[in-house]
Amino acid sequence: MQRGTGTMTATRRKQLYREYLGHYLTFACAALLIVITVAIVVFIALQGLATFFANHINPWQFLFSTKWQPDRPLSEGGPLVGTLAFTVGSIAVSLLAVLIGGPLSIVAAVFMVEIAPRWGRRVLQPAVEILAGIPSVVYGWIGLSLLVPFLRRELHTLGFSLLAGCLVLAVMIIPTVVSLTADSLRSLSRDLKEAAYALGSTRWQTISRVLLPAARPGIMTAIVLGLARAFGEALAVQMVIGNTRSLPTSILSPMTTLTSAITIDMGYTIPGTAWNNALWSMSLLLLLITFGFIILIRLVGRGRVYR
Repeated sequence: MQRGTGTMTATRRKQLYREYLGHYLTFACAALLIVITVAIVVFIALQGLATFFANHINPWQFLFSTKWQPDRPLSEGGPLVGTLAFTVGSIAVSLLAVLIGGPLSIVAAVFMVEIAPRWGRRVLQPAVEILAGIPSVVYGWIGLSLLVPFLRRELHTLGFSLLAGCLVLAVMIIPTVVSLTADSLRSLSRDLKEAAYALGSTRWQTISRVLLPAARPGIMTAIVLGLARAFGEALAVQMVIGNTRSLPTSILSPMTTLTSAITIDMGYTIPGTAWNNALWSMSLLLLLITFGFIILIRLVGRGRVYR
């Protein structure tokens, strides 16, 4: 009896050891993740703020000026690092991409979850996953090879434009919005659909007046995530928008974005110079906007109806 008790005690000790080990390893990983995140934020903040404290650039000029001459010598007045054209370009191309890709994605998700037969879902789901796995440079190369010449030929413009950028981004955000919208629809309680049908609603009435309103927080979260995805894209957009550092005057005008400007200029700057610090400040601006997206996602993600 004592031998059995001793065996059970040893087994229990091993279980407790594994539990404590798993607990501390999990805690260490979570703490490491927090430390890395804080370190990245602090590093970008210190580098980005150097533009205003070390180079004495006016924050108002940085945010609301369109003059970009970061290599202008001090004898001519010093560097000009206005980023308004880049910020407007990023906002415009991202919003237009969401306006185009968002409705298409919601319709595709509704069809995949509520309308398509089983074989249709088996085809649509892998197609969405394939779209999500295509590298961004491939999207940009296709846009450069097919979309830009098409716009140049049909609309008699340069082809490189805000329109080309938003169309490429619209395709790129479709997998994100479709997947999250479909998950939101699947998470709804079946009682909602059954109650609607019991009251005599048609399939379309059930979808438009019951399911979509109930899934609105999840759909909004999907759209905001798609917007964040579009806002942070650099390479694909850079290949089709023309990269002219001026405010776009129309949807057919070439323009540039914050991410494209950073990507283009990062190889031509020396650390510590006003030009390099201005690029870090643009990175800090992107980080702050990303934080805004995260807060927005948390706000709109409340109030979901689950099974």
